[in-house]
Amino acid sequence: MAAAMSPLGICTEVLSLESPSEAHRAKWRVPVHGLGKTLTYYQYSRPLVPWLRNHHSRYDAVVVHGIWRYSSVGVWRALRNTSTPYFLFPHGMLDPWFSQAYLWKHIKKTVFWRLIEHRVLRDARSVLFTCEAERQLAREAFRPFRCDECVIGMGTASPPDAVPEQLGEFYQAFPGSRGHRNILFLSRIHRKKGCDLLIRAFARVAGSDHRFRLIIAGPDEEGLRPRLERLARELGIHERLTWTGHLQGAARWGAFRAAEVFALPSHSENYGHAVVEAMACELPVLITNKVNIWNEISASEAGIVAPDDLNGVCELLSKWISLNEDQRKTLTRNARQCFSERFEVGAFARRFASYLETAKSKPSESQTEAVANG
Repeated sequence: MAAAMSPLGICTEVLSLESPSEAHRAKWRVPVHGLGKTLTYYQYSRPLVPWLRNHHSRYDAVVVHGIWRYSSVGVWRALRNTSTPYFLFPHGMLDPWFSQAYLWKHIKKTVFWRLIEHRVLRDARSVLFTCEAERQLAREAFRPFRCDECVIGMGTASPPDAVPEQLGEFYQAFPGSRGHRNILFLSRIHRKKGCDLLIRAFARVAGSDHRFRLIIAGPDEEGLRPRLERLARELGIHERLTWTGHLQGAARWGAFRAAEVFALPSHSENYGHAVVEAMACELPVLITNKVNIWNEISASEAGIVAPDDLNGVCELLSKWISLNEDQRKTLTRNARQCFSERFEVGAFARRFASYLETAKSKPSESQTEAVANG
């Protein structure tokens, strides 16, 4: 985002609560300020508030990414009585699904919300959502909920062009995927991602067709892989699955290039960077209606959408397999066009820059209330 906004004349600097290494800093194309090592899971950083109070006048705006950590509260503490506005991206962290899946965490967040976090949103110049579905879901999560809302979107960079090299690196690591009609899942292996549904649906819909292979790529954050492997063995399809683990660089892009379609049957997903990257690689996407950008993808006819249950995921695979070659090519073209028009980072940067220029001078929700109560 920062690099894409630079050609528009907007200089961006990054403030990190940790201290990135020199090698990490060198990869960035913008200045990075490190504050030291954060303490505890909450990522409390003592230097954050003093640093912002000393330097905020250098900036026209501050953009905060994420909530439920000290970064958002620290920015609120530092800037609430200054003339420097801040804008907040929740990045899907207000999705009500989490309250159902993690009850104890939800109870703790409810207390924290009522004590302070609702003020962080209320006093932001704007709370920025990546799509309309995220905005609507956020309103259902906690009370009180008051803020200035804006659906601004999000952007993802186009993939590197080195397709032969990417394919070569992937096939060298996973030669069993060559020559098959590969269905790719690339994300964290996490219970909210619906990996179990995908394996069951693959067995039911494509179990007897040995042309198809399921590639499951991504880090196993919750230790679910052994359980999922047992499920695949019980269903008789374990030899049809390729487990890659976490992929990086050319091999990661090669996984996209080696597939004919991308599948993400999530129970909760905000923007879904991997979904957008798949479309950038001209891959149609098979997603549930819990992936918040499903409306945009459906409107562009860039993929197939169904509910996040076993019947829904079976429907995704069945519809894809039933398409003829011309229909698949149409979805392939639409996928790339959807990425270019809706999700490419340069287009987002222009939209975001224009919005910031307009919005930085309008009052926050709390300032409006103060004027009204005058």
